[in-house]
Amino acid sequence: MTVDEIRTVDHDIPAGMETDLGEHGCDRDEFPAIYRELVTPADIILICGPIWLGDQSSQTRKIIERLYAYSSEVNQAGQWAYYGKVGGALTTGNDDGGKHVSAQVLYALQHIGLAIPPQSDTYWTGEAGPGPSYLDPDAGGERNAWATRNTVFMTWNVLHLARMLKNAGGIPAYGNSTRDWDLTKPTNPNPHQ
Repeated sequence: MTVDEIRTVDHDIPAGMETDLGEHGCDRDEFPAIYRELVTPADIILICGPIWLGDQSSQTRKIIERLYAYSSEVNQAGQWAYYGKVGGALTTGNDDGGKHVSAQVLYALQHIGLAIPPQSDTYWTGEAGPGPSYLDPDAGGERNAWATRNTVFMTWNVLHLARMLKNAGGIPAYGNSTRDWDLTKPTNPNPHQ
């Protein structure tokens, strides 16, 4: 197993809903290569980010938008591109809103096709207001029993579900393959009739 970390602030990733914004007026777009090389082969996608003013950061929202731009692509079974992948959310900061941010991130991930296991989010918010962040020496984040337990639960739950999906060959394509639907017949809800 390998883990790849992508810090959006370290890359030229413009905001927008196109797969390659370099073809839509932006000088540079590193996201298509990140998508091909790291997202496509990934079994698990964790969105990790800070809380800003009780909400997800602009960097978090930007990466979700860019993932969404690829959501109309299909896998070999004709399912949306993210079927068979598992998602989770990890949020830190010194402001309230960890559950709110997780709800938004997890909803977005399941909406584009990722499977979300139980307890697939964790957060640590520390003392409200200006102050240290999770890994700062006097923050106590790494020694917080609740955050540590939930991080361990989240980690094992995303690993277990990813292994289950991998062993099963993904989510069965019966009833959810784009190849089975004739969109010229909207009155027929059964793709196999």
